[in-house]
Amino acid sequence: MKTTIYVGNLPFSTTEDDLRQIFTQVGTVLVAKIIFDRQTGMNKGFGFVEFENEADAQAAIQRFHGADYDGKTIRVSIANGPKDMGVPSIKRR
Repeated sequence: MKTTIYVGNLPFSTTEDDLRQIFTQVGTVLVAKIIFDRQTGMNKGFGFVEFENEADAQAAIQRFHGADYDGKTIRVSIANGPKDMGVPSIKRR
């Protein structure tokens, strides 16, 4: 079953290709996505990686959570839905 992880505290220079290269070390990456600010187009310093299966996602968390990447300590965890994906919550009136 596909599993998506959240990758935070990335250097702003990180590309989607960089993200894919890092995480293919532990498994089959289906999608690597960096999140960009809609107004400025600048990298927001986090992204998501979708793995083919949960075992690969767990291996990525074990290997890379707290690791140094280009001078920054990255955070890696299972993505928890829309809030982790940078989608603002909608408040009803």
